[in-house]
Amino acid sequence: MAYPVTLTRQGEIALVTIDNPPVNASSQAVRAGVMEAIDQADTDPAITAIILRCAGRTFVAGADITEFGKPPREPLLSSVIARIERTGKPVTAAIHGTALGGGFELAMGCHYRVAVASAKVGLPEVKLGLLPGAGGTQRLPRLIGVKRALAAIASGDFLSAGEAHAAGAIDAILPDIEGAALVFAQDTIGRGLPKVRDRDAKLAEARDNPTLFTDFAASIAKRSRGFKAPAACIEAVKASVERSFDDALRYERELFMGLMATPECKAQRYFFFAEREAAKLPGIPSDTPAHKIGSVAVLGAGTMGGGIAMSFANAGLPVTLIDTDEAALQRGLKTIRDNYQATARRGGLDEAEVGARLGRITPVAALTAAADADLVIEAVFEDLALKREVFGALDRIAKPGALLASNTSTLDLDAIAASTGRPEEVVGMHFFSPANVMRLVEVVRGAASSATAVTTAMTLSRKLGKVPVLVGVCDGFVGNRMLAQRSRAAERLILEGADPAQVDRAAFDFGFPMGPFAMADLAGLDVGYRVRQSRGEASPVADRLVRMERLGQKTGAGYFRYAEGSRAPLPDPAVDRLIAAVAAGEGIERRDFTPAEILDRLILPMINEGAKILADGKAMRASDIDVIWVYGYGWPIYRGGPMFHADQLGLDIIRDRLRHLSETLHNPSLQPAPLIEELAAQGRGFADFRS
Repeated sequence: MAYPVTLTRQGEIALVTIDNPPVNASSQAVRAGVMEAIDQADTDPAITAIILRCAGRTFVAGADITEFGKPPREPLLSSVIARIERTGKPVTAAIHGTALGGGFELAMGCHYRVAVASAKVGLPEVKLGLLPGAGGTQRLPRLIGVKRALAAIASGDFLSAGEAHAAGAIDAILPDIEGAALVFAQDTIGRGLPKVRDRDAKLAEARDNPTLFTDFAASIAKRSRGFKAPAACIEAVKASVERSFDDALRYERELFMGLMATPECKAQRYFFFAEREAAKLPGIPSDTPAHKIGSVAVLGAGTMGGGIAMSFANAGLPVTLIDTDEAALQRGLKTIRDNYQATARRGGLDEAEVGARLGRITPVAALTAAADADLVIEAVFEDLALKREVFGALDRIAKPGALLASNTSTLDLDAIAASTGRPEEVVGMHFFSPANVMRLVEVVRGAASSATAVTTAMTLSRKLGKVPVLVGVCDGFVGNRMLAQRSRAAERLILEGADPAQVDRAAFDFGFPMGPFAMADLAGLDVGYRVRQSRGEASPVADRLVRMERLGQKTGAGYFRYAEGSRAPLPDPAVDRLIAAVAAGEGIERRDFTPAEILDRLILPMINEGAKILADGKAMRASDIDVIWVYGYGWPIYRGGPMFHADQLGLDIIRDRLRHLSETLHNPSLQPAPLIEELAAQGRGFADFRS
């Protein structure tokens, strides 16, 4: 059988080369090929040393994830590593690009490891709900120490080649993996065959510190809430200290297989593919060119405009920050400066980088400053008339070919584009607040948006380190259209007898970072109030809170009250009295709710709206909706997203629960969407549907 692995010679050095594009994943064919090549090199008396390397742009960048969940096929990676360790000749892993997951485990199974300076290594399995399953939790502590290994394995974060070398995981940094690696391999002849599994010195720190593991678990408790894999990672690393190597290796495998069967792992693996699927744009040729964006203008120096400007400055692009109100411009600039300096105080940036990023932002109090920008992003108040006025002015000011983008979160992009003479160059780029932190961008394709404009917005968003998802024009697009349903349900719940803290606790326990009322307080109750006013809508409790100047955290009171200098929401009896009075005035009979009832009331209307969005063609895939909700609204990744969650429950169950809610609440809008009825009747799920 032909394998994607070749064995060649350079004098007495064997070169075992993996060539399995695009990322040299350790598929069964790769594993078998490496095993066969090592066998041949080990038995050839003319060969005295072996280099394991990869063709293309990277070393082995992980396991073949398509094999997950399927019966294991020999040889397992652990068997390949064990064969390398038995080799009677020194084996050197020559790393370029990234050595991740099984790739890094393979390298740690070699006698020596070298890398070019630009390389990175890591064990990111925890991000798929797993732990390293081929000895990674046993070998890494022996190379870099238990504390560092715990941090790397439980976070899944990468180490640069320099960091790995300083810690002891890499033996040398080389200028290349060609000639320099040959020289290194030549020097290993006669130096012995050191096995990582036999090292013991760096385990002493844990043996001398009996609370090391419990202390580490406590330190990550908040960010690992709801995930099963981090705790299993800690247990596996602990075994490296307390058990023999072989016994710990068996325990690692047992933990790995246990995690593989969990719902959390299934959801995280699903999301891995969902995020990559979101980058695919049906109907837009893959070779569609993107505009070259060398300069950006951002209109509006408020919270969103400032955060968007920071996003571009962080990515190295010069930004002109425009606000015709000089005072607002200076306030926005001060906020940006304060944000950067706060990051520097936490150790996230040095002062030189703070200065460099601030230096890329030029404040100007005149709209004409947008004339030379390749991209202009509007981030003014969420008012359609104002946005149309701004785009009409931009049509006259911006240079031909400039991309014009609106940060609108709800409004009709087509109506905005119609105020220009170039609607094909208009797209939506809906950043999420705070824009310099949140990773999601909803890229909104208008009726006239060109393929080039859409491609440019998607490409540029990725350059900013964001996750772009393409959506269509409708009220609220995807995320906010679904959020509106949850918000209505949450307010109705408190009128019927649940209190805000109880509703938020149910959402928090489900996995959200905060509940709907704490989230509203964080955003500012006046934001939603302005949107409702423009639409002629009302929210009985929220509107009264705004009129009482309880706008949320920024005024120290909203649905909750906040102690000075604190963001912790505290229940407020005054709000409870207000809610009871409103309910009495509307003749609503109040009762107690269970957490399960609250979750149904919050989540089922969202899923129902997601089905309508799919049927309307405003999202291309159910998985796109899930990406939006994980990255934009804090849906727990270990639950996959609202549409994945629905599929796991079963659409027949979702249908029946919606029917029950609609009947008991006398609310026709909660009748199951036609798409749910259709898919449930066919025994299918959202994953089977394409708009």
